[in-house]
Amino acid sequence: MAIPTIRSGARERDAVTDAVGVVILGGCAVWALVAAAGREARPEGVLLAVLAVAGGYACGRICGSLLPVFAASAAALTALALAVALRPDGGLPGDLPGAAAVGQSPGSTGATAGLLALASGAACCAAWAARPYLLRLALRLLALGVAVTALVLGSVAGFAAALGVLLCSLAAAHVRHRAVGLAGLALATGLVVGGSWAVAEDALPHGLTVSLEGQLTVNRVLLWRDAAELAKEYPTRGAGPDRFGRLSPTAQQTLNADGKPHSAPLQQAAEQGVVGVVLLGAAFGWMLYGLWRSPVATPVVLTAAAALTAVATLAAIGTALSFTAVTAGSGLLAGLATARRLPDDGGGGVVASEAAVRAPSR
Repeated sequence: MAIPTIRSGARERDAVTDAVGVVILGGCAVWALVAAAGREARPEGVLLAVLAVAGGYACGRICGSLLPVFAASAAALTALALAVALRPDGGLPGDLPGAAAVGQSPGSTGATAGLLALASGAACCAAWAARPYLLRLALRLLALGVAVTALVLGSVAGFAAALGVLLCSLAAAHVRHRAVGLAGLALATGLVVGGSWAVAEDALPHGLTVSLEGQLTVNRVLLWRDAAELAKEYPTRGAGPDRFGRLSPTAQQTLNADGKPHSAPLQQAAEQGVVGVVLLGAAFGWMLYGLWRSPVATPVVLTAAAALTAVATLAAIGTALSFTAVTAGSGLLAGLATARRLPDDGGGGVVASEAAVRAPSR
């Protein structure tokens, strides 16, 4: 009699997590419309991003319940193919996400790095969910291949993100309490966001600021400072979605500018005010909360969280979230890592349970 009770409680927890997600994503969509009301603003980009996350998450939950290994493997290969396709010709090796030179597609390097992080995360999740040793090895080699591909494409940020996700996935096997790992990843994201905000406010020591400007480029720092000024001028509703490019002096004077401050939190602050920033943080927190309550194995959960943290970090200093492929992929990976596997009938299905993951390593 205990099994039905446990399953009923698990379904209730899933329902609560999904309800929270609906409220947060719905709030993001509604607030974008509120911030755009009465202005020459364009909230369509925000609405598309919300739809992409929701659609990807739903697809991940469905596919993860039916074919977890195949779905995650297919997601990894698709993300890798998109990263190769999005890489602009003539890209500068080692450039940071969102940095654009003359002749480049502005910001597409951020999408490339984000997709590579997601590809590595999906491949590692598939490896943890698979039972055969050779299949696990092949999928981890795929994740390593993603990192190598990043170097071939000249994306140092993508290489660091993909390799970091792979190393976090391997280390996840030794983490017994997922809450500790998730808290550490959340703290890392907070430090990056806080650091970018400190740079925008010129609150760091002069020597450190000069050093960071050399890595981030002066143009990016000036964009961040314009965003911070707009956030102070329009603290509640922001200046309106997609209006940063028209209001930022730096963006107007930049050749081939894409009209974005190259930082998702600062863009939210400038265009949607403090409420927009809170909703963006809540969306990321909801994903981590869903992973914490996920029924799948802890290594799968922490691997997905590492990939999502990499994307969040890239978005904090670039334009990764401005691309539908990245937002949809993030939702898809979160859905795959929180899917509840349908009851196995003994037909050889792969179940990403704690026992299935840890048994072969004993």
